[in-house]
Amino acid sequence: MSEPTTSNRSAAIAAAVILLGTGLAFYFMPAMMMSLSEISPWLSYALAISFVLAFFAVFWLRGRRQRKDQGRTD
Repeated sequence: MSEPTTSNRSAAIAAAVILLGTGLAFYFMPAMMMSLSEISPWLSYALAISFVLAFFAVFWLRGRRQRKDQGRTD
């Protein structure tokens, strides 16, 4: 078997960091939502929606960057 390339390794590390970061954010999200709901329930809804959208936006931006990098010749 061939050894993994550097780009595969860096992609796996980046995905792990992103998932770990969002996992921590989602772990603490209920406490943040409860504290925001004392001010306004709409703020807690906005926080939840922004976290979910940010999760998908990170992977969307990463995919765009990878497509851009594949078009470049070294």
